[in-house]
Amino acid sequence: MANGMEPAGPGRDLVLLMAAAAGLFVAAIYYNQPILGLLARDFGAGAGAVAQVAVATQVGYALGLLFLASLGDCLERRRLIVLTSTALALALAGAALAPSLALLIAASLAIGALATVAQQVVPLAAHLAPDSRRGGVVGTVMAGLLTGILLARTASGLVSEWLGWREMFWLAAGATLAMGGVLVARLPRAEPRAGLSYAQLLLSMARLFRQHPRLRRAGAVQGLLFSAFVAFWSSLALYLERPPFSRGSAVAGLLGVLGAAGVLAAPLAGRLADRGPGGRGRLIAGGAAALALAFTLMGALPGSWPALLLGIVLMDIGLQAAMIANQSRVYGLDAAARSRLNTVYMTMMFASGSVGTAVGAHAFAAFGWAGVCALGGALGLAACLVELRGRRAEGRAV
Repeated sequence: MANGMEPAGPGRDLVLLMAAAAGLFVAAIYYNQPILGLLARDFGAGAGAVAQVAVATQVGYALGLLFLASLGDCLERRRLIVLTSTALALALAGAALAPSLALLIAASLAIGALATVAQQVVPLAAHLAPDSRRGGVVGTVMAGLLTGILLARTASGLVSEWLGWREMFWLAAGATLAMGGVLVARLPRAEPRAGLSYAQLLLSMARLFRQHPRLRRAGAVQGLLFSAFVAFWSSLALYLERPPFSRGSAVAGLLGVLGAAGVLAAPLAGRLADRGPGGRGRLIAGGAAALALAFTLMGALPGSWPALLLGIVLMDIGLQAAMIANQSRVYGLDAAARSRLNTVYMTMMFASGSVGTAVGAHAFAAFGWAGVCALGGALGLAACLVELRGRRAEGRAV
């Protein structure tokens, strides 16, 4: 600016609005996880078939990250966010109206892709904030996004058990549409700065993937961990319906509140990640080991509430710790390409998650809860080995 002062940036009310929007939008991909048992009964489908709802959502999110989230670098952001959130509301309404499991799966694919509008809100917050406030503004919006992830399963489980799963999707569609209306009135215009065409953006992400082995390793490790995580949550509602638990979707949703452990551990994990490459590597390996331990505990003590609750806490802390350290590693690769690096990383993670959801469903159908726990433990161990082997291959801790 001419007077040498940087702009004030977004006010607190606008920052909180963006945080609420990010949380609401990302929640859409988690509504189906605690209600798979209800869907199986309503559509007369088996565990493997109904799990395709969750698989389609994860696949859609991975595709949306790759092909939609990057549009913010070449289109005006406010218009893009409003249009995408409106389309998300329509997709949620489509899920509520779905007369068959096949159409619900198709609607879930669209929900997953369009829910990546949350990943358009976060860069907008960074775009609007001045340098002196960027970390705080982005941190607040990310806290809103994490809260949406945390509460989505709880809200869906409770509403679906009391009112019905279709009503849950109707409520989500209405809330999403209303949020779009608020955003069109409150968000400022934000023109793109990258100066790249859409095709150039996609090609640049392919080059980044080839150029950075640490990016590939971060995506592979987090993909393995996230596969275990979603295999657990997509099987939990079906597991809880069986003896000795015999519980419905409300309990499956309430267990999502235990994810607060991961959110609360995030600041400590962030400080450990700031200790340099060695600290990040130890945090990633430790997080993977914690996740593997969680599945070992739950598999060794089936039907035990204490083992299940402690396992969820360990799993969430391990996943969150590794996530923060891996993101710190990825963001440090190229300051000029952080958005695209994050897109590649998140696409790898959610693509792996879709595979984990499908394999987890087959493991549960074939081997029950023991199969899911064996799969999750093996994925956690594999992630730890990939991290340790990658560090040895580089000849130093990174």
